[in-house]
Amino acid sequence: MTQPHLLVEEGDVHDLALVPGDPGRVDRIASHCDEAETVAENREYRVVNATYEGRELTICSTGIGSPSAAIAIEELAAVGVETVVRVGTTGALQTDLEIGDMIVANGAAKDEGTTKRYEAKTIPAVPDYEVLSALVDAAEAESTDVHVGPVATDDAFYAETDAYVTAWEEAGMLAVEMEAAAIFTLARRKGLRAGAICTVDGNLVEGTQKGTDTDDEELPEKAKNNVARAIDISLDAATRL
Repeated sequence: MTQPHLLVEEGDVHDLALVPGDPGRVDRIASHCDEAETVAENREYRVVNATYEGRELTICSTGIGSPSAAIAIEELAAVGVETVVRVGTTGALQTDLEIGDMIVANGAAKDEGTTKRYEAKTIPAVPDYEVLSALVDAAEAESTDVHVGPVATDDAFYAETDAYVTAWEEAGMLAVEMEAAAIFTLARRKGLRAGAICTVDGNLVEGTQKGTDTDDEELPEKAKNNVARAIDISLDAATRL
C-alpha cells in the first residue's frame, strides 16, 4: 500500500532512515554517500535511498515540527523502516553552549501538541540506547565533542517567550528544537529504534538568533560547517547499527 504523504510502499526504502527537517538537507546528506537515488517527493517530504560504506539507508525529510514528523515516522514504520535518526539544528538553552556545538539528545520534553494525542505527557520521550550510543561513539571516533542531555521539543517557534526559555534553562534542558519528542514517542510506540543529533545554530539564553531548520544557507557559518560534521557522524553511526 502506497503511503499518502511519503508516496512510498514496502520495499521502496531501507531499514534505517536519517530524518532531517529540511528537504534540502536530504540532498546534502546524500552528497556524503557513495550512491543515491531519489525515491519520492511530495510537499515537505523528500525520500532518497543511498549507500554509505556499504550500508544501505534511506534519507527522508520531515518538514518543520512534530505534526509533520509524526506523519513521516508513521509512514516509514508502515513500509518497514526499523531505525530512525534525526539530523537537525537546535537552539541552545545553556550559556556554555556555542553555535556549532553538537548535541545528542538523551530525552525530549513534550512541549508540543502532537504526542498528547498518542499518550499521556508523563510517559517519557527517550531515544533508543543503541542509537544514542552509536551517535556518541561515532562522534568520539571523529574526535568531535558532543553534549549529551535532554532537549525541549516545542511547536510554537514564535511563542518561545522569555518565561519559557528561563524555565527550560533552569530545568537543565540543553536546547530546544521541534521534532525529537514526536520522533522518539512514535518510534517507541511503533517498535522502532530512534535517536537524534543536532547542531546548535543559536543560543536563546544569549539572545542570538536561531534558524528554523528549513534552510542550511541561512545558518551561521560555524553551524553550517558543523551540520556537515553531524551528517558524517550520523552516517558513521548508521554503519554501527
